[in-house]
Amino acid sequence: MREKTYHLYLNEEERSQVIQSLIALKNNLAAQGRYTDAVDDVLCKVLEAKKKKLKMEYI
Repeated sequence: MREKTYHLYLNEEERSQVIQSLIALKNNLAAQGRYTDAVDDVLCKVLEAKKKKLKMEYI
């Protein structure tokens, strides 16, 4: 069975907030002595994601 894929469309400010939140979560988990592997994987995916320009039309 295929894994579902999800797409997030974020502007620069939202992308920056996501990265900062993931880093804060990673630091919190590391301070507690817990594993940070899952957060590392998500952080890598966000950092390596392609940037795509979209036109937004408001009705």
